[in-house]
Amino acid sequence: MPNFTEPTIIRWGADHAPTEQELAQILHTEGLDYYPWSNAPHDLYSPHLHTYHKIIYVVRGSITFILPDTNQRLTLHTGDRLELPANTVHSAAVGGAGVKCFEAHC
Repeated sequence: MPNFTEPTIIRWGADHAPTEQELAQILHTEGLDYYPWSNAPHDLYSPHLHTYHKIIYVVRGSITFILPDTNQRLTLHTGDRLELPANTVHSAAVGGAGVKCFEAHC
């Protein structure tokens, strides 16, 4: 299980784009239940926080998470994973091709 002391991106390192099944298997192997969500191109999320830790995999497209407390912009592309600690204020901007993600809470 991730440490969750700070937001962390784990880049997809394989020489091929991941399939939905590959990403689902990773989460399943970690014992995590997940759900899919998606957004249209250029959708925006206003600043908010969650009381739980989040793991997000980008299935396709891209999304940028903006962390105002640390002045960070974390852009994820297909296959990338974000581990976001509980109570981290963030907003998000979806890329020009839209985005589909898998999200798990722990």
